Amino acid sequence: MTQIRDGLVTTGKRRFQTDSFPMRLYRKAKKLGQWDPLEIDIEQDKKIYAALPYQLQNSFVGGLAQFQAGEESVTVDLLPLVMAVADEGRIEEEMYLTTFLFEEAKHVEFFEHYIREVTGKDPAKLDKYLSPTYKQIFFEILPEAMGVLRKDPSPANQLRASITYNMIIEGVLAETGYFGADYQMELTDGKYFPGYYEGVKKLRQDESRHIAYGVFLISRLIAEHPDLWPEAEARMEELRVIAFKYLNENLAATQELVGGMPNDADPQKIMRFAEGQYEKRLRRIRKAREQTVAEVETQSLDIDVEAA
Repeated sequence: MTQIRDGLVTTGKRRFQTDSFPMRLYRKAKKLGQWDPLEIDIEQDKKIYAALPYQLQNSFVGGLAQFQAGEESVTVDLLPLVMAVADEGRIEEEMYLTTFLFEEAKHVEFFEHYIREVTGKDPAKLDKYLSPTYKQIFFEILPEAMGVLRKDPSPANQLRASITYNMIIEGVLAETGYFGADYQMELTDGKYFPGYYEGVKKLRQDESRHIAYGVFLISRLIAEHPDLWPEAEARMEELRVIAFKYLNENLAATQELVGGMPNDADPQKIMRFAEGQYEKRLRRIRKAREQTVAEVETQSLDIDVEAA
């Protein structure tokens, strides 16, 4: 059934919220998100990769494959949330989400280009690097949570979708993976795959905005519908257990594959980072139970997005 509009925001239906948190993210994305994956210099990366022993090559490709599959998954599965927000007339949030989707697509391009040019691997053979727990998260949990919004974009379903996508997959899995890449750079004095780490730096900057929006969206939905908090809390804990199971499995598998880490490395530093980021965001979301939407907006505007 065709929907008939009763007006448009920017022509007077309500005030266009130029000073809102989503518009702040939109303006940041315009300035900071305009980087081209194909312009990153990866010539040195090719030489470094070619000189690695097979085990280290295999470990590196495994990590790339997981990033690649994850970025494709979040690109493919984001659209139902964009549509749900648009149908509610939240033009400011929709505008930001257009940059969000563009950036996810750009991340897919970065890893596809990098894998093909640096490692020469056949993409058709990368699936072997995706574990059963990984596939449970990205092949089952994520598409189910996002896909239901096509038929029923209720506040409860939007909440489940954003918790799955932003809080867990981006805020725990992706961010921890990128932190691990930065930690590797620290251990090697910045001499390990410079093109890769330049790309990861750009990706992390994009992801900081994505996660900040997710925390805002979850908090807004809780403030609007505080009765949904028990369900939201249960969903976060359910997915936290699965996410940390995957992280621990992946860390153990990597250590076994490459025969350990450098002597000065602290493997648990990565897990502590994941736990700390999760708890920090959970504390902010909990506050929304006692807040108005306006208070959630004010709290969000005080957040340093890059440190979100």
